[in-house]
Amino acid sequence: MPTAQSPVLGLRENAAQFTLLVAVNALVGGMVGQQQTVLPLLATDEFGLTGYTFIFTYVAAFGLTKAAANYFAGTWSDRFGRKPVLLVGWLFAIPVPLMLILAPNWWWIVAANVLLGINQGLTWSTTVVMKIDLVGPARRGLAMGLNEAAGYGAVAVSSLLAGYLADQYGLRPAPFLLGLAYIALALLLSGVFVRETRDHARLEAAQHIRRADGLHDHLHENLTDRQIAVQTSFTEPALSSASQAGLVNNLNFGLSWGLFPLLFATADLSPGQIGLLFALYPGVWGAGQLVTGALSDRIGRKHLITAGMSLQAVALALIAASGSFTGWAAGTVLLGAGTAMVYPTLLAVIGDVAHPAWRGRAVGIYRVWRDSGYAVGAILGGIVADLMGLHAAVWMAAAVSAVAASAVALRMYETHPRSARASRGRG
Repeated sequence: MPTAQSPVLGLRENAAQFTLLVAVNALVGGMVGQQQTVLPLLATDEFGLTGYTFIFTYVAAFGLTKAAANYFAGTWSDRFGRKPVLLVGWLFAIPVPLMLILAPNWWWIVAANVLLGINQGLTWSTTVVMKIDLVGPARRGLAMGLNEAAGYGAVAVSSLLAGYLADQYGLRPAPFLLGLAYIALALLLSGVFVRETRDHARLEAAQHIRRADGLHDHLHENLTDRQIAVQTSFTEPALSSASQAGLVNNLNFGLSWGLFPLLFATADLSPGQIGLLFALYPGVWGAGQLVTGALSDRIGRKHLITAGMSLQAVALALIAASGSFTGWAAGTVLLGAGTAMVYPTLLAVIGDVAHPAWRGRAVGIYRVWRDSGYAVGAILGGIVADLMGLHAAVWMAAAVSAVAASAVALRMYETHPRSARASRGRG
């Protein structure tokens, strides 16, 4: 097994640490899943909230703080190392379940989601960077597929468990006891067993070879933080296209988080049925990434992202047009499949293009844009739902997803070196 003194790149060579990080990321996802089914119902049943925009404040608070935490996770992981950032992220999670259980008013819920956003930004970003460090360039898509499958599979399982617990024992405290267990286990694994991976990134940087086509020559090792932010956000076609597509992807997730349980409740479904419907989306999303991440290593990134964003648009249109369990189930399954095609592949694009010396910062900037989508989806969805109804808000998301698919098709180039060479050979 590789040691801190002699790092070796590769999934097989680092299987034990990689598997441990997959388990940690599952616990990160579980922290979100424990509340997704329950909080919209708490808002209406216990706190008497009726305005959709107001109900979605907790999603917006989560998204904004997670986006900001992503930036610091990337910067600090490059500067201080990955493991310290991971541990600090879990410390921020400790008060969250207790605040949700004890909350006397809605602002406690919002405050808990501020802390949860910090936890998610620091821990999820760091596990992404650590896995990319370990596997090296050859199997980056597979690594991201496994990482995101663990995280969003746990979101689905925890959503189901929380819905069941709410059905059996009430909305509080039972569903949130899951979070306390997740935090205790995560602190044990992260503190005792996880090892630092920054030396793996340094090894890859030492072995780094520029692309023969010259596409990345402007992305050399010594970019400033400002240059990295500008390239990832606006000017570099692949990096900035990935950031835009990531924002729209999480716009859909943020809107679904706040809106889907309320939409499904209009058909007089039980909390357990609503939990099942909500779990289908991240469940298919999570399981599908086991296939799509590795598939992007074989067929390339760009077309998988374009097709996935297009499928999300179709799925949202089906959900908006439906009014029953069956139609919503079909729509959420398709939405999960489209998201599975996009999610790990976008992270693989960042890993393909960013230099190992500033990879953590590039991942952080990408995730700032992507996770801003939570807030944009929650606020925009809430405003449209208040003005025009729940179904209109979902139609809006479908239209935005279609536009995003077109933008990727027009602007992003293929970033996977082997697939890019094959495309030029056929040309």
